[in-house]
Formats: sequence, C-alpha cells, structure tokens
Amino acid sequence: MPGLIGKKVGMISVFGADGKNIPCTVVEAGPCVVTQVRTVEKDGYAAVQLAYDEKKEKHTSAALKGHFEKAGTTPKKKLVEFPADFAGELKLGDIVTLTDVITEGVEFVDVVGTSKGKGFQGVVKRHGFAGVGGRTHGQHNRLRHPGSMGASSWPSRVFPGMRMAGHMGDERVKVFNLQVVKVIPENNLLVVKGSVPGAKGSYLILEA
Repeated sequence: MPGLIGKKVGMISVFGADGKNIPCTVVEAGPCVVTQVRTVEKDGYAAVQLAYDEKKEKHTSAALKGHFEKAGTTPKKKLVEFPADFAGELKLGDIVTLTDVITEGVEFVDVVGTSKGKGFQGVVKRHGFAGVGGRTHGQHNRLRHPGSMGASSWPSRVFPGMRMAGHMGDERVKVFNLQVVKVIPENNLLVVKGSVPGAKGSYLILEA
C-alpha cells in the first residue's frame, strides 16, 4: 500500500542519539477503510479509494450513504484515491493500518496537506519584498508597497505572473522526504522530523 490518510495532531521535540533536540510532528495515520477498488477493465485505470475519520450519518448525503454501505462501513469524512494496481490484494471493507504502509525499514515519507490560509496579504509578507526604503523624501506611506511594476508606453500593461499582493496560503502543499522518527502502531501515531503543512486537526495524505 503506497499511502494512507491521517490527521495532524501537533508538534513535539525529541532528543536524538547525538543529544540534539529535534522538532517533530505527530500524525495520526489511519486506520482507513477501502471503500472502492478501481480496475483497468471496468474503470480504465487501477486505483484504490480509502476513507478516514468518522462522520455523522445525518450529515451524509444519500448517495454517499449507499457508497459506504456497499463497502460495509460507517460514513467517513475524508476520501482519497491512491493510483496503483491492487488486484486481488484489497477488497471492499478491508482495513488499512499504519503498519501496512510504514513497514520496518521505511525511513522517509512524503506528506501532502493544505497550508494555513493567510488571507489577502501584501508583497512583503507574500513574496518577501523589502518595500521602497526609508521615510525620507515624502515616502511616508510607501514603506511596504511593491514599487514599479513595468514600463509605461510599452507594453502599457502588467505582465501575467507579476508578483503582487493577493490571496496567500490555503493551497495544496507536498513536503518530500520527511524522516520517520518513531512509529507507535498501538495508537496509530507516526512521528516525523520537521513540520508538515496545515493546522492542528487538518487532514494529511502520507505517501511511503
């Protein structure tokens, strides 16, 4: 199984073998239920759909209720499809746990999440601009402004892709090769070195 759905618990720090303090993130990974198995013959591609985290039935649509009943499980909040050929390995209703993905010897994982939303931000915070300098020569209200954006007579417009103020954060982010520090299978917990995108309680996709 190449991946699993999880949830960010929070951050801690642990001491390594060399005595250094290592910042780590605790992730609750699984258990997940197989709610759909796609095959090349029927769907044109091979994949497996996993579901995670309990959801109240009254907040579930009729279509999704039937989808979960077909898999013999209760309604779930998060559904993710992992592309791979699992013909004969997995079937509807199977439970995928942390130890099925993070096996002995796996040292690194990739984590996908949604970054924290920062709202509408200026160029200093969004792109690291320095502003236009000091307060001298009447520039009292230009300290955090972007400055010149381009020529006037030609092209008489701002080129697409210009770094400007706008919506920041709240986007899909993938962090590669996070070191696995500790696996606690009895509590479905995974401790990785460093930070992962998102706030506490946000959903994550783990790829081994």
